[in-house]
Amino acid sequence: MRHKKSNVPNRSFRVADQIQRDVAELIRELKDPRVGMVTVNSVNVSPDYAHAQIYFSVLVGDAAESEAALNEAAGYLRNGLFKRLAIHTVPTLHFHFDRTTERAADLSVLIAKANAVRAKDE
Repeated sequence: MRHKKSNVPNRSFRVADQIQRDVAELIRELKDPRVGMVTVNSVNVSPDYAHAQIYFSVLVGDAAESEAALNEAAGYLRNGLFKRLAIHTVPTLHFHFDRTTERAADLSVLIAKANAVRAKDE
């Protein structure tokens, strides 16, 4: 009898996606003033579901303070996930400020400057 290959990568993506949505909702409920207007950009779950790396950006507020506050609230947020997720193991949450949007904005400014210089030279 042959065993079907499990769809582990797809399950991992589904779990990460669900964690992303649920954590975003739970963060809005936090009363900590250090947490600014946070957007959860992505979630990476370890293969054993023990850890979730959560990458966020901040529209309003201080990134370092938000990161510290979110990591301090990780246990509370994890408990909120226990009630929402239908999985056996809810991962430990680790929050990281995602500089991708910051870098993209910086690159856009540099490109605009380069284009302006080129237009002036022509």
